Amino acid sequence: MKWMAVVIVVSSMGSACSSTSGDAEVTGTTAQAAAAVEVPQVERGERIDFGAAPSFPTGPLSEDTTAALETFFGPTLADGIFLAEEYEALDTIRDTGDLRLAWLVADLLQLARGSELQPRLLRAADELLGRTADPLNPWGDIMDHLIAWDVPEPPEYVRYKSGIYTLVEPEWDELIVEHELMDWRFVSWGGVRIDDRAYDTTDEECNCIPGADNPEVTDADSADWLADDAVIFGVEINGEARAYPRRIMEVREMVNDTLGGRDFGMPYCTLCGSAQVFFTDQVDGFERPILRTSGLLNRSNKVMYDLRTFSVLDTFLGTAVTGPLADANVTLPQHSVVTTTWGEWKAAHPDTTVLAEELALGRDFDFRNNRDADGPIFPIGDVDDRLPVQEDVIGVIRPGGEPIAFHAGVANAMLRNGESVEVDGVVLVLDGGGVKAVDADGADLGAHQSFWFAWSQFHPDTEVWTG
Repeated sequence: MKWMAVVIVVSSMGSACSSTSGDAEVTGTTAQAAAAVEVPQVERGERIDFGAAPSFPTGPLSEDTTAALETFFGPTLADGIFLAEEYEALDTIRDTGDLRLAWLVADLLQLARGSELQPRLLRAADELLGRTADPLNPWGDIMDHLIAWDVPEPPEYVRYKSGIYTLVEPEWDELIVEHELMDWRFVSWGGVRIDDRAYDTTDEECNCIPGADNPEVTDADSADWLADDAVIFGVEINGEARAYPRRIMEVREMVNDTLGGRDFGMPYCTLCGSAQVFFTDQVDGFERPILRTSGLLNRSNKVMYDLRTFSVLDTFLGTAVTGPLADANVTLPQHSVVTTTWGEWKAAHPDTTVLAEELALGRDFDFRNNRDADGPIFPIGDVDDRLPVQEDVIGVIRPGGEPIAFHAGVANAMLRNGESVEVDGVVLVLDGGGVKAVDADGADLGAHQSFWFAWSQFHPDTEVWTG
């Protein structure tokens, strides 16, 4: 029987929507808004009880298990043919009771279709986990439990996972490689293919999420297509300001740009509500990295990579986790991104430029209020319940290196009311209607807004400020 890997849950432009501050969007001047704004109440989130992880073996696999893995997940997997021998091997994997093997079963389950293959994979996963998966989203439910239980990966996991994923996208073979900094257990397919177009080919079509290099911009007066209450991501570098409309970033999800004399990459993870700026012009020993969308996700966070070296970088931290950049211990420095509205940004920055409407490719998504309205649509496992999963926070790394998350709605409301927000050398200030963080001397601290689940996953030791 033959099968094909296909998209199962996400659309081809996949991710979620970013957000404003969590209170109502505000137009007009900051002074007018401050008179009416109220400080929001902060409620705790709800944590799913995944229970205790079942027991599982440790150490090397038996010879029979190793042989079964090689038969089912080894080189012949690329043939896409499953006969009696392959299914017997899957039964052997299932009967081991080794929970670690469920990672591989789940990886293939996400991609597989077929009246015989998919039910067999699901049965194997259920028996390995000792529970029946949610029939409405079996793959996501299995992955959530494996992530929450922090089940170790089995031997040879990355090699087998690469073989599974290259059935969808052969170029992932260069990305899915062993490295001590990268944990591939949490990576899944986002439903789109890799953006591997050459640098500065913004207009070249692809079966991917098409990043924009050196995007066309206009002045503020020419942006009559952009409503004053439209959400934008504002960036100011060395006195030069630019607005990146969320409508465009939901289509592009990655920009390589130059502003204020600095080169940078700007990923936008719609699933995390997070736009970030990483400087790419001072990477010792390397040509400027060109950031691209891989089509993969790490706990519902986009996985980006460098087009020049095929090094994977942690999209939230800017740290290279595979490839030559990881071997050189590269971490890209961040610069603040302000989430606000176009009306307030251009009032505060009248000389701002803004991305040209054509970059939206005629699309106008609103992921947050439709596709993602009920929370993350990809597995994230256990979550920190100090805030709801999609609460907006301003994430900052303090001068001493410790992470802190400020409740965005509370911070914005307090600043509009003329109150100060300062914690351990981090000073929050209003900028064009949004919030950014500076140190005691006014130097930028590289803050950005995101959903709480994403910030807390990648900064599990973060402090939370709720006013």
